[in-house]
Amino acid sequence: MTDVVVDPATTKSGGHASSWKALVIQPVAILVVLAAFAVWLNTADLTATERSTLNPADLLALTWQHLMLTVVSTAIVLVIGIPLGIVLTRGPLRRASGAILAVANFGQAAPAVGLVVLLAFWLGFSFWAAVIALVLYAILPVLRNTIIGIESVDQRTVEAGRGMGMSAFSVLLKVELPLAVPVMLAGIRTALVLLVGSAALATFIGAGGLGLLITTGVNLFLPKVLVAGALLIALLALSIDWLGRIVETYARPKGLR
Repeated sequence: MTDVVVDPATTKSGGHASSWKALVIQPVAILVVLAAFAVWLNTADLTATERSTLNPADLLALTWQHLMLTVVSTAIVLVIGIPLGIVLTRGPLRRASGAILAVANFGQAAPAVGLVVLLAFWLGFSFWAAVIALVLYAILPVLRNTIIGIESVDQRTVEAGRGMGMSAFSVLLKVELPLAVPVMLAGIRTALVLLVGSAALATFIGAGGLGLLITTGVNLFLPKVLVAGALLIALLALSIDWLGRIVETYARPKGLR
């Protein structure tokens, strides 16, 4: 019996091909569903209330509000989570990583809607109360993956850099962070999808977003409005996930692609 030899280059190219297929198929599927929704919206037999709630101008305004909640929350999560994760892998501060991760885990373990409402009572029913709640809810994947990504770098590689005369800061920038990028990007992508879905809860404190369609559909017994809101949030989450895939693909160091 002859042994079967697998060519690593072939395996790698096969992986690239499947990855590119996913990058192409996902946006096409999103556009097809969105086009079908637009056709349905123009041809469906809707009541006056449903037609008023689902008018294109309001849908665009709610989508924009949802995007702003997501983008602002994401920016704050990245500004806090990545530097904090890096600091917690340095020297004596490593000992504090467990406690800080436990605090970050509390934000995700708590019911999201409860977190939003509690912060609203404390900070007021506003856009920023919703943003802070979303940050607390989504910071864990970024913080945890930053720590794991840096700590998983082979210490022999780090020691080789130090042996070449590089400073600790240079080793971090030129060795540890580039090698940790794939794990860090996976955490960022997870946080993005969490934020898009959780941003629907901002409607409970008057911060807008597509969640308003869901609450309107429930309160007024309008299932078409409810389903439309859920569909648009799902499409937005898939779109953000697709953009995250693209960034994840191109931001990887060339040797790790």
